[in-house]
Amino acid sequence: MRRRWSHVIGFDDGAFDREHQGDVLVVGAVFANLRLEGVLSDKVRRDGRNSTDVIIRVIERSRFAAHLHVVLLQGVALAGFNVVDLRRVHAALSLPVLAVARKRPDYDKIKSALLGRVRGGARKWRIIEELGPMEPIAGVYVQRAGIRPREAETVIRRFSIHGALPEPLRVAHLIASGITRGESRHRA
Repeated sequence: MRRRWSHVIGFDDGAFDREHQGDVLVVGAVFANLRLEGVLSDKVRRDGRNSTDVIIRVIERSRFAAHLHVVLLQGVALAGFNVVDLRRVHAALSLPVLAVARKRPDYDKIKSALLGRVRGGARKWRIIEELGPMEPIAGVYVQRAGIRPREAETVIRRFSIHGALPEPLRVAHLIASGITRGESRHRA
C-alpha cells in the first residue's frame, strides 16, 4: 500500500534561559501539503518527563488529529532533556514518528549529561538507546518509530523546501522562538 504523506505536524520548543527550571513552550505546526494549516501549543517541563504525554494529548485533542499522516520532532528531546518516547507516541496515535536533527548527536556527551546531571536520566537514556543511533536520511539524521527508512526519506524530501529541515519543523521553530523571544532568530 502506498501511503499519502500530505498531512504532517512538526514540533519544536521555544527558547529558554539556561537557568530556567519551569515549563517551556512547545509549538506544533500542522501542514497540509506545503500549506500551514494550523498551530498547536502546550508546555512541557524543563528536563522533565512529560513531553511524550503532552505530544499525545495535544494531537488527540486537536481538530487535525484525524487527518495527520506523520509526526515530526526537532530532535528526540524537548525543553532540554525532556525525552520523547517515539515508540509510545506511535503506539498511542497510530502515526509514524520521526525525530530529526541537522547533525549527528554526540551520544557520549548526551549519556554523560543524562546519567550525571539529569533527574531520571537513566530512564531517559534507555529510551534514546532503544531507538538506536540516528540514521543519515535525506541530508539530516533521524530516529524513527512506525516508519521505514525509504518512507522517512520520502517525507523529509517532500517537506524540505528551504533547506534540509522539513518545513513543519522550520515553521514550528520560527513560531516558538518568536513567541518566547519576541522575535524569531537562528535557523531551526
